[in-house]
Amino acid sequence: MKIKLFIIVFAFMSIQSYSQNWQTDFETSKQLASDEDKIIVLVFQGSDWCAPCIKLDREIWSTQEFKDLASDKFIMLQADFPRRKNNKLSAEQQEHNNKLAETYNKNGYFPFVVVLDSEGNQLGSLGYEKTTPTKYFEKIVSFEN
Repeated sequence: MKIKLFIIVFAFMSIQSYSQNWQTDFETSKQLASDEDKIIVLVFQGSDWCAPCIKLDREIWSTQEFKDLASDKFIMLQADFPRRKNNKLSAEQQEHNNKLAETYNKNGYFPFVVVLDSEGNQLGSLGYEKTTPTKYFEKIVSFEN
């Protein structure tokens, strides 16, 4: 019995260690970026309806290659705008995402990736690109300079 429990806990921890650590709160993201000397990668997406958003997630964000590169460099902040009823966000989270969009995504583009410093100043932006995780990472990092 103890062995089964150990295997289950180990498997869960392994899965957790490979998942992208997405933040959903801007103030927390700024604090983490400041404390850890990282930049913020704010991703506006429609996770359940936007085909390029889904492709960006599958081809870049969810890859182990990108996660390994990003872990020491970025605070990943997600502003999701799902449309399906079963994916609906809390009213508080929706309002938070709306405020981020009013500031950083006035044209309502999806997906839209905004690179920010720890104070919330925009360094650059990009969208979906058919490229490798490493090249996408390098493009994001290039906004720092």
